[in-house]
Amino acid sequence: MSPPRQKDTMKLKEKRTDVVRSKTPTKDDILKFIRSSTGNIGRREIARAFDIKGSDRIELKRILKELAADGLIADTRRVVKKEALANVAVIVVKTQDREGDLVCAPLNWNADEDGAPPRILLNITRRYEGPAIGVGDHVLARIREAGRGADADGDGGEAPEESGGFAYIASPIKRLPRERARQLGILRKSGRGFVVESIDKKDLKEWPVADGEMDGAEDGELVRFETLRDSRTNRPSARITERIGHPKAEKAVSLIAIHNHGLRDVFGEDVLAELERLPGATMSHREDLTRVPLITIDPSDAKDHDDAVWAAPDTDPANEGGSVVIVAIADVSFYVRSGSALDEEALLRGNSVYFPDRVVPMLPEKLSNGLCSLRENELRPCLAVRMVFDRDGKKTGQRFSRAMMRSAAKLSYQEAQAAIDGSPNAKTGPLLEPILKPLWAVYEVLKEARNRRGPLDLDLPERKIVLDERGLVSKVIIPERLEAHRLIEEFMIQANVAAAEALEAKKSPLIYRIHDAPSSEKLVALSEFLASIGVNAGKTTFNRPGQFNRVLNKAIGTEHEEILNEVVLRSQAQAEYRPGNIGHFGLNLRRYAHFTSPIRRYADLVVHRALVSAFGLGEGGLSDAEKTKLDAIAENISQSERKAMSAERETVDRLIAMHLAERVGETFKARVSGVTRFGLFVKLLDTGADGFVPMATLGRDYYKHLENLHAIVGERTGESFRLGDRVDVKLVEANPAAGALRFDMMSDGKFSAALAKVGRKSSGGKKARLRSGKGAKGRR
Repeated sequence: MSPPRQKDTMKLKEKRTDVVRSKTPTKDDILKFIRSSTGNIGRREIARAFDIKGSDRIELKRILKELAADGLIADTRRVVKKEALANVAVIVVKTQDREGDLVCAPLNWNADEDGAPPRILLNITRRYEGPAIGVGDHVLARIREAGRGADADGDGGEAPEESGGFAYIASPIKRLPRERARQLGILRKSGRGFVVESIDKKDLKEWPVADGEMDGAEDGELVRFETLRDSRTNRPSARITERIGHPKAEKAVSLIAIHNHGLRDVFGEDVLAELERLPGATMSHREDLTRVPLITIDPSDAKDHDDAVWAAPDTDPANEGGSVVIVAIADVSFYVRSGSALDEEALLRGNSVYFPDRVVPMLPEKLSNGLCSLRENELRPCLAVRMVFDRDGKKTGQRFSRAMMRSAAKLSYQEAQAAIDGSPNAKTGPLLEPILKPLWAVYEVLKEARNRRGPLDLDLPERKIVLDERGLVSKVIIPERLEAHRLIEEFMIQANVAAAEALEAKKSPLIYRIHDAPSSEKLVALSEFLASIGVNAGKTTFNRPGQFNRVLNKAIGTEHEEILNEVVLRSQAQAEYRPGNIGHFGLNLRRYAHFTSPIRRYADLVVHRALVSAFGLGEGGLSDAEKTKLDAIAENISQSERKAMSAERETVDRLIAMHLAERVGETFKARVSGVTRFGLFVKLLDTGADGFVPMATLGRDYYKHLENLHAIVGERTGESFRLGDRVDVKLVEANPAAGALRFDMMSDGKFSAALAKVGRKSSGGKKARLRSGKGAKGRR
């Protein structure tokens, strides 16, 4: 970040004379100055504003250091205000101070990326009627910045004292239920006794099992346990509390993630009983789409089908060359009513979770694979949007309706693509002219419009694990990305945009799918990385997705193509759900809501209910109670999504580690996928498996970590390893239960004059932890 010009700083001084008092400002003075300022503020600007000179700068540095430690500012040099927390967030009570106040922090906070978490004061007002809140509790709360406005609950009670280093004030909505500790491990025979091995790859430990605390568990079983301490020796041990099963049993690997993340994989009796009382859908108050040849196009192994599509040329003479598209989505809101047991369970789950060997669904199978699945030739209720596009792909009209449909065909992506490519089969042959070709004709027009819009265009192929009959890895493949995939994706994006636009026009509350622009810090790091690999980004500011695309296009066909896509992805913010709209940066859309997958995402179900209410489409609309809870619902499903992604990723890691466990000692081709002060992360080229190379195995030099350049460089030789380097590594340890792989580096580092120069300039940096074993031991 470049600091403001001096004349700009002087203007700030003139405008903020009420806070410029003396050479030694208070913390509150500094915070008020930062909040009232425009542009980038640093230590220099603060010193000028308060006329701090000479030795007084030492005191300023001390104050800024305290503000950074409290999480009130991001850095002591580049003094930017910390990003505000969401209006509603889950916080955890960390401690109780001497005054009895509950001091909290955000539950999900990445200290490595965002620094120290902000201190949050929990203000329990008279309006809160829930259970008592204490240290360790997780609380869903409304959040506001300290010193900004009255208490969020507005109950007329006294506001808490807002000094003392609190960045935010929180008002509790509800205390979340405490889950019992979910410590999981593998029971192993060790000498005369047994130990429990951790399954956490970040913290691999083992605990001896206390006498008489086996609970009947056997060697090799996955168990839940609690830790004990001997009253005399204070040594830790384990007590088995639950036997879960053998992790190598058929299709059982995902059990670890299910139990570890507390995923709800069993439906309660109240939910199952409610399934038997579901209403039957009829044509009453519904549009008849049964004669429209809507079709579903899905993966070949899909069991639920929640979207169907149809397209044709527009017959309106006023729209010559235009087209009509209908996207029909399963009418889940008709069956799953607000406040029902089905609804409460779906909200707790938030989304379906997809493992290679099983699915943990958001809805029971009777709904997900039955009543709500748009099965071929079966009558199904749906919520449909009819969209009209002109010859240039610009949408000129849209209309939502509740309807009944009958899918004309269930096709796989491969079947549909083969038919368009000239190889129809017995099923797709009759569909080619009347259905498939019109779909593709409209898609070609929409694709051109999409290219003009310029969404972020990352090329990150996804690997798919193929399991054998035992539920173990047979092979890892990269499925071909077909135009059929892109067609459905584009039609779904158009339907999602239509839903957001329609609800905004009706001034209806809804939950948006938002994606913020990248932070300035990440963009600075990206620019430095681009310069280090010789990619000239010029004066690009990266405030639009198309600017990223131009840089990505420069790398096509070069050795940096794959890694540059990953670095650009890492620079992006995480998409999430919010009732307030900031747009979707990655798709380059002003408004976007999830509408097309209500079988597997609760966010889509909320949007369906909002559409039903807004357009008077019958029963199953958005309740008044839901409208007041959209902040909390959005926070809940955003967290559920992150939990599902983590569980899915961990299961893949465990399956591949199990697959490679018998190949310890072999050498593999890999690519450096991460660089840290303690070693290198690598990704194997054939399986996509992730593993770690400790710094001690690199040899020959002391290495310094150049964080923004994603590299380590040898102090003496200038030898370097950096993100994206192709290397050979030898597998030395595999821990399937934790999904952890450890490798030794077999390749020499590369020499880069530019990196060596940077490394020499940073000679004062830390290097004690960076020395490598082979070379360093020889010199000690």
